[in-house]
Amino acid sequence: MAVKVLIPTPLQKFTGDQATIECEGGNIIEVLNALEQSFPGIKARLCDEQGNLRRFVNFYVNSEDIRFLNGAETALESGDEVSIVPAVAGG
Repeated sequence: MAVKVLIPTPLQKFTGDQATIECEGGNIIEVLNALEQSFPGIKARLCDEQGNLRRFVNFYVNSEDIRFLNGAETALESGDEVSIVPAVAGG
């Protein structure tokens, strides 16, 4: 099932400057694995050494924060939009 992944500007160097990627995956984990297969090195920016999503990177499915859904196991349907948003801090 194809989903659209919105890639933030700092990670576009891994995707050949593409801001939007179509990839296959039934959940967030599968999408990340598909991204890594197509764009080696991107997953290390999104996941820690144990494969867990990094705390400072937020993921949204159709504008819903996956932390309030099923986290990395959040199910995806064809046509869904996955946004990857790095956290921003400031003061």
